[in-house]
Amino acid sequence: MRIAITGSSGLIGSALVRSLLADGHEVVRLVRRPPSAADEARWDPEGGGIDSAALEGVEAVVNLAGAGVGDHRWTPAYKRTVHDSRVRGTATLAGALAALSAPPRVLVSGSGITAYGDTGDRRVDESAPYGDGFLPGVCRDWEAAAAPARDAGIRTAFARTGLVVSGRGGAWGRLFPLFKAGVGGRLGSGRQYWSFISLRDQVAALRHMIDHDTVAGPVNMCVPEPQTNAEVTAAMARVLRRPALFPVPAAVLRTVVGEFSTEILGSTRAVPRVLLDTGFVFAHPGIEEAIRAALADERH
Repeated sequence: MRIAITGSSGLIGSALVRSLLADGHEVVRLVRRPPSAADEARWDPEGGGIDSAALEGVEAVVNLAGAGVGDHRWTPAYKRTVHDSRVRGTATLAGALAALSAPPRVLVSGSGITAYGDTGDRRVDESAPYGDGFLPGVCRDWEAAAAPARDAGIRTAFARTGLVVSGRGGAWGRLFPLFKAGVGGRLGSGRQYWSFISLRDQVAALRHMIDHDTVAGPVNMCVPEPQTNAEVTAAMARVLRRPALFPVPAAVLRTVVGEFSTEILGSTRAVPRVLLDTGFVFAHPGIEEAIRAALADERH
């Protein structure tokens, strides 16, 4: 299968590329810079430009591009960057796919479980409405931007990703060094739910979305039983055999990271109803299994 991917240099994108190539698929990586390899094609996600010729013959597209949510303090300018990098890029891609003489059969486009906002201890599946706040608004606009592809008859599914357990990047990439050094601890009250997924399961779930023709619309990418931050903290301490004695008070988090602290301290108890209903099996459904898988990946 010939598959085009945006965001192929990121944590999830690079793992997905490795998985697809290992199974003999052909990958076209859409990059912002001038292409430097035969498998690369140029696109300008925010400016609206794309090498449509490189998309001809593509059967599936995975759209993972977007500025890191927690990479910088949430100034008004950076919040615009987070929003526009997703919305404009998706609109550019969806429009180009819709205009192809032979469009792909599926577009898997990124999103997040942050679509639901703070749900407390209430479980939410894909039928739940968007929540209130900045990130739910980003997810709403991000998903809406794919409308040209869906309207053109392309099966369109949204990967609402949770917290990806990996030492190679993302939020967990920052946690591992702290816990390994013995200075990890719960964040705030620790009662907030973290809907997580191992990197290996994330890649497998994306491929499940590509391969299963009944999967469309939002898809929660997280394990069936989310854990509280306190439970995650305890698991990290057990697996790494380090103490977890340094809780970070909510007030300190707000001072250090600003508005983004509302996401760290917020609770989203999402469940992957669509994945389960379409036969997906998690390799790492528990937090300790996901942590051990991440440590094994670091050694390879």
